[in-house]
Amino acid sequence: MSKAFVFPGQGSQFPGMCKDLYDAHEEAREMCQAANRLLGFSLTDVMFEGSADDLKQTKVTQPAVFLHSVVSQRLMTIEKPDMVAGHSLGEFSALVACGALRFEDALLLVSARAQAMQAACEQNPGTMAAVLGLEDEKVVEICKVQAGGVVVAANFNCPGQVVISGDIEAVEAACVAMKEAGARRALRLPVGGAFHSPLMAPAAEDLKVAILKTEFRKPFCPIYQNVSAKAETEPEIIRENLLKQLTAPVRWTQSVQNMIADGATEFYEFGPGDVLKGLIRKINPEAIVG
Repeated sequence: MSKAFVFPGQGSQFPGMCKDLYDAHEEAREMCQAANRLLGFSLTDVMFEGSADDLKQTKVTQPAVFLHSVVSQRLMTIEKPDMVAGHSLGEFSALVACGALRFEDALLLVSARAQAMQAACEQNPGTMAAVLGLEDEKVVEICKVQAGGVVVAANFNCPGQVVISGDIEAVEAACVAMKEAGARRALRLPVGGAFHSPLMAPAAEDLKVAILKTEFRKPFCPIYQNVSAKAETEPEIIRENLLKQLTAPVRWTQSVQNMIADGATEFYEFGPGDVLKGLIRKINPEAIVG
């Protein structure tokens, strides 16, 4: 039986996250304190004592989810994975889990990513919307014919659940078209930008500098990256895919399907929340999710 480790992205944070692990495990305390030193502020104070609004701060959210995810995985007694994947931000946690990135390097990249994305959101305001009940191909088709701005399929989460992203007016117009085409729901999400769309191009350029300076090592198992949804093991390909990630869609449905086709029988989610468990069950009801 092959084990797959998966890691969630932004949106899974909650007040008090990771505090139980911090209180119970010396290794968790060491990792959290190292993160505070590297970031130059007390991330854990916000994680443990901050409100939901505090945790929505860009410089906090992404490092917090990453830290919780990596700490959770380090403390588990499950043997090493046979393959890994992460949803958007979660890909950085997956890269640590498979040995492609050092914890410290990945944390600094996540921090740089968060700041670059915030700057891009201010430069190119946008939004996202969830579309439920339409086939992936239909969502892509409707996005392509929308006039008046950028709108693209950004997250292929599971069959019948796609997130679109782009200019505010274009996304709103696409939502109307999705409903007319038979979507069960098409609603704006409470996010601060058009993630995984061309509007994130400035963030990709800013992050590129940091990624090119970072050492990527050969992982001990494949990582199924968002951009390709395929098993990757070559450091330079992994680096290139990570550079493309901010403006390309998250192919989560395809990633899980490919992992199962390549032998994954058990999936373990590490990090705050359990949203990926639900998505995996919808992608393949027969999958064992731990």
